[in-house]
Amino acid sequence: MSASDQELSEAGARLGKLLERQGRTIVTAESCTGGWVAKVLTDRAGSSAYVLGGLVTYSNDAKEGLLGVSGQSLADHGAVSEPVVREMVAGALAVTGADVAVAISGVAGPGGGSEDKPVGTVWFAWGRGPASTEAVVAHFPGDRDEVRRQAVLFALQGVSDFLGAS
Repeated sequence: MSASDQELSEAGARLGKLLERQGRTIVTAESCTGGWVAKVLTDRAGSSAYVLGGLVTYSNDAKEGLLGVSGQSLADHGAVSEPVVREMVAGALAVTGADVAVAISGVAGPGGGSEDKPVGTVWFAWGRGPASTEAVVAHFPGDRDEVRRQAVLFALQGVSDFLGAS
């Protein structure tokens, strides 16, 4: 089931309001979603009060160069993995000084999947630092657009839940 534009907008607005209430800032580090989470967050007027920026680190070189992801982690685990999204969060926080970061890396398709990581596999991490970062994997059905839409919604809801509980 794909996430609608309205669902994305509502989830972005909820997270934006939560960030405002808590006086926190966010940065995104996105791969397969291509900046879509940052786009949804910045669709809301006044979002500059809580969105510091978004980093689209689609290639492994960008993950290493912009976020400081270890080449060894990429070689050992692949870009779509828990260690890499955790390092993406840490790097995004270090580069921007944001209060919270969200990272996404996945296989949106139609190609690129494997037996271990089929199309629709997406790793997420969100956190405020190494001791306060959560990572989770999800598997989404559908075509490239549907996988990406579901991933954006999942990320927005995941950060909202994380911040609501902390």
